[in-house]
Parts: sequence; C-alpha cells; structure tokens
Amino acid sequence: MALIVQKYGGTSVGSVDRIEKVAEKLIHSKQQAHDLVVVVSAMSGETNRLMLLANEIDANPVPRELDVLLSTGEQVTIALLCMALEKRGFPARSYTGTQVQILTDSAHNKARIKDIGDANIRQDLDQGRIIVVAGFQGVDDKGNITTLGRGGSDTTAVALAAALQADECQIYTDVDGVYTTDPKMVPEARRLERVTFEEMLELASLGSKVLQIRAVEFAGKYNVPLRVLSSFEDGPGTLITYEEENMEEALISGIAFNRDEAKLTIVGVPDQPGIASMILEPISDANVEVDMIVQNIAADSTTDFTFTVHRNDYTRAMDILKKISADLQAREVTGDNKIVKISLVGVGMRSHAGIASKMFRTLAAEAINIRMISTSEIKISVVVDEKYLELGVRALHEAFELEKA
Repeated sequence: MALIVQKYGGTSVGSVDRIEKVAEKLIHSKQQAHDLVVVVSAMSGETNRLMLLANEIDANPVPRELDVLLSTGEQVTIALLCMALEKRGFPARSYTGTQVQILTDSAHNKARIKDIGDANIRQDLDQGRIIVVAGFQGVDDKGNITTLGRGGSDTTAVALAAALQADECQIYTDVDGVYTTDPKMVPEARRLERVTFEEMLELASLGSKVLQIRAVEFAGKYNVPLRVLSSFEDGPGTLITYEEENMEEALISGIAFNRDEAKLTIVGVPDQPGIASMILEPISDANVEVDMIVQNIAADSTTDFTFTVHRNDYTRAMDILKKISADLQAREVTGDNKIVKISLVGVGMRSHAGIASKMFRTLAAEAINIRMISTSEIKISVVVDEKYLELGVRALHEAFELEKA
C-alpha cells in the first residue's frame, strides 16, 4: 500500500464547504488503497486575523506568545477535517506539531525542523486511520510551541514525507501545476509534466510563487518526489524530481520574473582590494539581502559598483549607501526602484550553447535595454525597466517556443 502525504493550503480549506470537499478527496485517495497523512494550513485569512489581534495588543508582540497564538489557526482546521472524515465513516486522527513531536530549533516565528517523531503516526496508519497534521508548527526541546514562518505548511508536509519515507508528497494549491510562466501574463503558457528539484529551486527563488524554497530544498535533500496539484480540479499536476536523461532535450523549462527589484549604484570609488566588502558589509549588517552584483572598472583607477535589493529595502539601502559614499569619497550614488528581473531556467542549458545570445537578441528586437546580467549553470537573469516586463516575458516565451510540449 502506497504512503502518500498530501498538503492543503488556506484557500483549499477556506470554508466548511471546502473542508467537506477536501474530505471527499481524501476518501477517494483512501479508496485507491493509499495510506494517507494530510497536512493542512489555517483557513484562508485566519493567520492574518490572528496577527491583527496580536497587533492590537502590541505592535511588536513577544515572539514566543505570537507563536502560541498563530499555531491555533491550524488546530481549528485539523479538528474540522477529522470531524468531516469521521462523519463519513472514515476513522481519522488529528495531530498538532507538538503531538507529532516535530522538533525544531528555538527561533520563534521562523523555526527550522531538526527531527520528527513518527511512532504514533505509524501506529495510527497501521490501524487504518487517516492522519491529519497541523502544518506550519513544531515544538522546541523545552516544549515551547514554534512556527516555521512563511510556507511552513509546505515544509511540514515534505519533512513528514521524508521521515515516513512516503512514496510521494502532493501539494494541493489553487493552481494545477507548475507552468512555463505565469498564465495570467502569457495565456499560451503550458503546464509542465515534470521539472527537476534544481529547476524548481531556481524558479521559486526567482519569483515563482507555486512552492516555497525551503520545501523544495527539503524534498531535494531527502529525495522526496513532490507533486503540485489543484485542490479544485482533477489532473496529473507537475512532478518535481531528479534529473533524467531525456530532460536535457528541453532547453528551457520556464521563465520566472520578479517585480520586487531595485538597483543601486555607487560611482567612482577607489579600485582596490576590499572595496566590495566595505560597500556590502554595512548593507548586510542592516539585514538587507543583496541579489545581483556588477562591478565596472574605469580607466582612472576607480570603479562603479551596482547591486540589486528587494524593493521594500530600497530606501534603507540608499541611506546606508550615501553614508558609505561620503566615507569613500565616491562621486555619486544613484538608484532605480522601477526595474524587474526576468530569468530563463532549464537544465538543458548545461549541454546547449547559444541560449544567452538568443535571449539578448530577442530582447533587443523589442528595443528592451538590459541593465544587468547574471548567470548560473541552469539560469540566465536580466534586469530591465519595469515597463518592459510583460513584453519581455511574452517575447521570450514565444522565441523559445515554450508553448510547445
């Protein structure tokens, strides 16, 4: 009998009616001779509601108590789903993160999983029960409730699948799989039958919102086959797995984009060892993440140093850079918070030349100027002006014929 771990997000369990529909789906899976462990999020909007309550008391609530509060959202869902299953004559058992013994570190609001106790779950599975586990939460070694941060339920599901050596981990969302790009922007975008863990990691880090990075990292590390499916319509979804020989036939798997980019440049700093560190260390100390970096050396022994940050960090990074500029006697500091990043991702890049030149040629044909370029073994990213985002994505999707299987 196959062991399947399924995860349902907030929209999938957003009302009693939807919880009843999830129960029907689970019964269908159970009738196909599957052992089932189900991970659920809080009902849609519930975590935000609890956060607002906390902020009415304190704008900066104590992290430990915030975790105690936020973890209750999933507790409601697991109880309601088990009630729906029991009503239909299918024995079910709910578990909080503490009851499962999902052991985490003590970093409240962003804890990381260290270990999972599976004895109780295995015993219930042997007795034919459907197991329903609260996602997003765990317990530290002192017995404190912890939460895993954004995307925590995905991570819970994958970690459970790894601990239980499940045959597959299925993530049910409001989309029916991973697409070549956002179908809302490019109606011709095609659902992919499979992608590699490597490609999915790149897509997730570059702006694709289908899966959280931590969950994909966990799945890749422990070789857990991961499938993205729709909660609202039947279909095969997209399987995320290891690279296979025939996968190199596809040059590009998808196009990711990120609207939340901003670019800063410090002009005319001394071209000497340690200058990059002098610029970036204060930025890092302010907890601002730097993404792409370009350094240009001029003939007068000075250098221009450009980097990108999240748009929300633009003002803070600019203030820091102006102080650094005064210390280094730079000529000026410039910035632009109306840029976007477009990225091609595909394992086929490893064995095919000419992809970068084709990308640049395609954008040039649309009169789109490239501001920055970054590459890895399976990715090429460019920064362009925000107004060219949709045009650039559509042109590249057509140029690389991603609508074709």
